[in-house]
Amino acid sequence: MRLIALLPYRVQMALGSLLGHVMYYLTPERRIYAMINLQLCFPEYSLSERKQLLKKHFSALGKGMIETSIAWWTPASRLQTLHSISGLEHLDAALEDGNGVIVLGAHFTTLEIGIRLLALHRNYDLMYRKHNNPLFDAIQRNGREGYMDATHERKDVRGTLRSLKAGKAIWYAPDQDYGRQRSVFAPFFGVPAAMITATSRLAKLSNAKVVPFFQTRRDDGSGYDLHILPALKDFPTGDDVADATTINAVIEEEILKQPAQYLWVHRRFKTRPEGMQKPYPKRKRRDRHKYDK
Repeated sequence: MRLIALLPYRVQMALGSLLGHVMYYLTPERRIYAMINLQLCFPEYSLSERKQLLKKHFSALGKGMIETSIAWWTPASRLQTLHSISGLEHLDAALEDGNGVIVLGAHFTTLEIGIRLLALHRNYDLMYRKHNNPLFDAIQRNGREGYMDATHERKDVRGTLRSLKAGKAIWYAPDQDYGRQRSVFAPFFGVPAAMITATSRLAKLSNAKVVPFFQTRRDDGSGYDLHILPALKDFPTGDDVADATTINAVIEEEILKQPAQYLWVHRRFKTRPEGMQKPYPKRKRRDRHKYDK
């Protein structure tokens, strides 16, 4: 990964596209999960359109893996010309009251490069999920802490609150299925999805504002566009379902701008409301699923 970080950017992206093409054929389970997600979220698409989007997604996924190397080991001087940023005034305005800011992100394939590029402009902390592999987790943590103030494992609520109450900004992406505990069901492209309520709880306990932040990989291969949106109004409301619905709506709007770059290989709908069938095949099965035909 460190050697990949030394390559010219366009070579890196070509390598990422090739890696994604290989992953498309070598990871059938993830391909099936992604195809099911696309059918659930874009039922108006034809099968041909979904397959085309699926292949673009795996290309984006491969590039995202290469971007991890870029984020952790490429010097800031090389990154300055690879991006533009808009909306910094929204983050600055939210920080002015001293209550901290939750920088609301989402699991796009560009996640790692996005948080690296944002760190070139403002200091902030990061909430993350600990990796199952201890070695990779250590490398991941060291890579990220090289360019941001601190990282907080998502279960470290006290540490996160201390940073927010100290008036700091913390990046957090709540758009994954962490199970039924401390989650509510809110529509995600019209499909009930388990959504953790941590964003609302942290905002309530710290009086922090919630400022959405997203990044887009340019189609022409020239770099990235970062954009920060105004802080969510009247958030939290005291209604966890309403808050989760608001967050999902913000993320949906961004996904529609760049559908191939969202992380579709995650089992976003694995936790279902009572009485609803799980849409994914059991993980031990390796045979072709009906959605993959």
